Amino acid sequence: MKPMKTVPAVDAPAGEPADGKGAEAHLFSAAAAAGRVRRGGLVAFFVYSAGYAITYLSQLVVARLIGVHDYGIYAYVTAWATVLIYVSTLGFDVALLRFVPVYRAKEAWALMRGVVRYARRSVAVVGLTLTLASACLMLAWQPDDDLAVPFLIGFAAVPFVALLRVQCTVLRASGAVVAALAPDRIVREGSLVVLVTIATLLVGRQISAQWALTAALAGAVTGLLLAHYVMRTHHPLPGPEVPPEYDTAAWRNAALPLMIAGATEVLLNRTGVIVLGWMDHTTEAGIYSLAFNVALLVTLPRVAVNTLFAPAISSLHAAGDRHALQALVQRTAQWTLAAAAAIAAVIFVVAEPLMSSFGTAYSEGVVPLRILLVAQVLAVGAGSQLYVMTMTGHERSAATLLVGAAGANIVVSLVLVQFFGVAGAALGSAGTLLAWNAAMALWIWRRLGLAPGLLRLAAPRS
Repeated sequence: MKPMKTVPAVDAPAGEPADGKGAEAHLFSAAAAAGRVRRGGLVAFFVYSAGYAITYLSQLVVARLIGVHDYGIYAYVTAWATVLIYVSTLGFDVALLRFVPVYRAKEAWALMRGVVRYARRSVAVVGLTLTLASACLMLAWQPDDDLAVPFLIGFAAVPFVALLRVQCTVLRASGAVVAALAPDRIVREGSLVVLVTIATLLVGRQISAQWALTAALAGAVTGLLLAHYVMRTHHPLPGPEVPPEYDTAAWRNAALPLMIAGATEVLLNRTGVIVLGWMDHTTEAGIYSLAFNVALLVTLPRVAVNTLFAPAISSLHAAGDRHALQALVQRTAQWTLAAAAAIAAVIFVVAEPLMSSFGTAYSEGVVPLRILLVAQVLAVGAGSQLYVMTMTGHERSAATLLVGAAGANIVVSLVLVQFFGVAGAALGSAGTLLAWNAAMALWIWRRLGLAPGLLRLAAPRS
């Protein structure tokens, strides 16, 4: 095992005088990269804020209008469908953030056009295949009537959402922040709110989980159509006069571990819902899902900053500018932690009336919500470590750590749910989240010589 490295100070790189041209160049590139991420992150923050506001509204509408039992079914089906969606993307929802900026910087337009076309076709084929295979398994399994139809509808949305994610990633990698976020974060969730509300008003009574999932399917199709239209108007890709070139071996080698990492991260986040639903606690699964979704508001600043953080990491790593990379990682962690802590403090205080606003049955989610809030803030303080690993070409190691964390979460949650119910699911998720971030921090420090997040402040300077 290699000894732990000390990270040189950003303002005086090792081997260079503090007032030398090399130091000035590093400072300029770090400041430029941080400035781009900060400006783009502010725009993305407001768009994501609108998206999360609509998501919060959609959860409120669905939770209140379909009841706690049907919302549990809705959350359980959605958890499984989300895992399939990330498998269907084949990792291209992240891999394109690496390839598109690099090809654009090198003016490799043919490869840029080729990787996008290859990603779209592959995702469409795999998404449809998974949908059909999952539907066949569902029919062979023959679950209860209240689960069979909702699962079939949830699976039908898989290829549409997977393609939507890839389309938005292409726009995001090209710098079109608002255009990349609106179809998925605003339109898809907004359609769910509108359609569920209209259906309830027309029926005049409580609608079922399958009607809510049908509305989610319609929202996915609407979002995909909008993303297709935005692609045609923004023209992020070279025109048809540039024939595509294909480097499928390199794309597959990079995308496969990213797909494993993405799907496993979703499984890590949804384990509590899946375990509760699998143990026939569908009502508790809905309560936990709602608490988990509210706690995710804490990650909003980091998600917004990641909109441009990932391409910036890829560009700085390709240029070999480790000093600027360290400065960018540290600065973004400071921004996101300050914002996340402020959001978490407010939610922690108003947790009880907040959860009760969804219905009296959801008050059981107050303790799980507070547990998850504390864990999310601590994780945000470590910075966007998963992106640091994947954008620097270490996606296989990232996938390995994620698989280990997800496996541990399943085992721990199965045990804790038996004793503590919904709170046990929250404890399992929180503990695993912190252990996973600690493992990534150690790996990044040892292998990349970077101090993750705010750990840079405590690292010795040379």
